Amino acid sequence: MTDQLRLMAVHAHPDDESSKGAATMAKYVSEGVDVLVVTCTGGERGSILNPKLQGDKYIEEHIHEVRKKEMDEAREILGVGQEWLGFVDSGLPEGDPLPPLPEGCFALEDVDKAAGELVRKIRSFRPQVITTYDENGGYPHPDHIMTHKISMVAFEGAADTEKYPEAEFGPAYQPQKLYYNQGFNRPRTEALHRAMLDRGLESPYGEWLKRWDEFQRAERTLTTHIPCADFYEIRDKALIAHATQIDPDGGWFRVPMELQKEVWPTEEYELAKSLVDTSLPEDDLFAGVRDNA
Repeated sequence: MTDQLRLMAVHAHPDDESSKGAATMAKYVSEGVDVLVVTCTGGERGSILNPKLQGDKYIEEHIHEVRKKEMDEAREILGVGQEWLGFVDSGLPEGDPLPPLPEGCFALEDVDKAAGELVRKIRSFRPQVITTYDENGGYPHPDHIMTHKISMVAFEGAADTEKYPEAEFGPAYQPQKLYYNQGFNRPRTEALHRAMLDRGLESPYGEWLKRWDEFQRAERTLTTHIPCADFYEIRDKALIAHATQIDPDGGWFRVPMELQKEVWPTEEYELAKSLVDTSLPEDDLFAGVRDNA
């Protein structure tokens, strides 16, 4: 029945799909599930985070085109479909006090209007399951928080023909489940940190855990653990395709692959909405859906 299953992953920027839930998507693609990534912005205001590419004038002047090509490569690696919502990156404001967001950026769009663009994608693709970010955005980037807001409105709005008329937005459709990505959770981070130290290796997570305490991040409910270790190499390859954002010699890749697979072979999600019966904890985003497919 997998040819009838469809998964939509809603992300803020190109590269987010490869750092959040990429192994899960690759697993479902391998099983014949139709997977679509919806990218809200083009990442136009993203910094060049890979030190090997910093100072490259062409990249600096053509960051939008460069990141689009990176997204194309990552999409091919993961085997997913990918579409853009077409909003403009808000950038990550820094300073105290924080500066105002740039005019016309995604985070300043009207939520209901922006959600209408996502409703179009949902009604066209007709996913049973949608993944997105929690109310904190996973981390407090204004585009991640806005992605959460429009995803929540669109999940309900895709079936609301009064708010989003069929003549303009396409035939009504109701997705059945919505999840928050929770791959960067504390239990995973602590487990990998301990495993590295136990093996006499330097852990990249020491500072992460200190900041966790500093920011007093609330623990999330991890309802769903997807076994996907066999797809970690694909995940990393897709992430490295976003060359402006990821240093292949950086902290992302300091935990040996075999250790990752042994210690933490799953990606985690938080079930936020479900219109089907399911039992927690889950090991399948389509739990409760497959019987009705």
